[in-house]
Amino acid sequence: MESRTVRRTSVTLPALDERGLYLSNVTSLEGSRGRVSDFQYADKDLRELDLVDIQLLDGRIRDVRSRRTRLQEVLVNSVELSNCSLSSLRWADSKLTRVTFRNCKLMGALFEGMVLDNVLFENCRFDYATFDRLRFTGPVAFVKCALQESSFKSSDFGSAVVFEACDLRLTEFDGGKHRGCDLRGNDLSGVRGIGALRGVLIDREQLGQLAEALAAELDFMYGEDLDDK
Repeated sequence: MESRTVRRTSVTLPALDERGLYLSNVTSLEGSRGRVSDFQYADKDLRELDLVDIQLLDGRIRDVRSRRTRLQEVLVNSVELSNCSLSSLRWADSKLTRVTFRNCKLMGALFEGMVLDNVLFENCRFDYATFDRLRFTGPVAFVKCALQESSFKSSDFGSAVVFEACDLRLTEFDGGKHRGCDLRGNDLSGVRGIGALRGVLIDREQLGQLAEALAAELDFMYGEDLDDK
């Protein structure tokens, strides 16, 4: 199977180009009997996308725009999403395995109670998003993603999560387990929740960035700035 390697983390990608696999165009992701497989869903402009208790297996979702998106108990396996804009996204109680997101806009999204295994996010926008109680049970990579003012709450990163060249300005890590998470190659000076990052992997030159982030978080006062008169 094809994979994408970022430093020491290797993410297995969806197997959609294997011999004998044919993807049929579908007009809906609701499917019959709660299952859609071997599919291609593309070029849709939706007012609402609402999926509950659905399995999406072996497919491509491309150029889909939704003004309101709700996904609940959705199992996604070997699926590629590209150039999608999912506004007001609420995605909960779902599992993603061998899933790739490329050039997607998921700003302000809420991901809640999800399990991720071999997932790649590349060139995606997650500004103001919330990741709440996520479990990363396999390799997960965020590559060149915008995570400005996003928040990871009470999530279990495991040891195979990597961020590469991401915008982490005011990104907050609140509780959870992050030991082994690879944060090398990112500017950490604007990260919040430094105390939650115990055991993460960084480069030595990033120590200054973490010190700057800690100083901002603790709101230090400097004596030379005081008026002693």
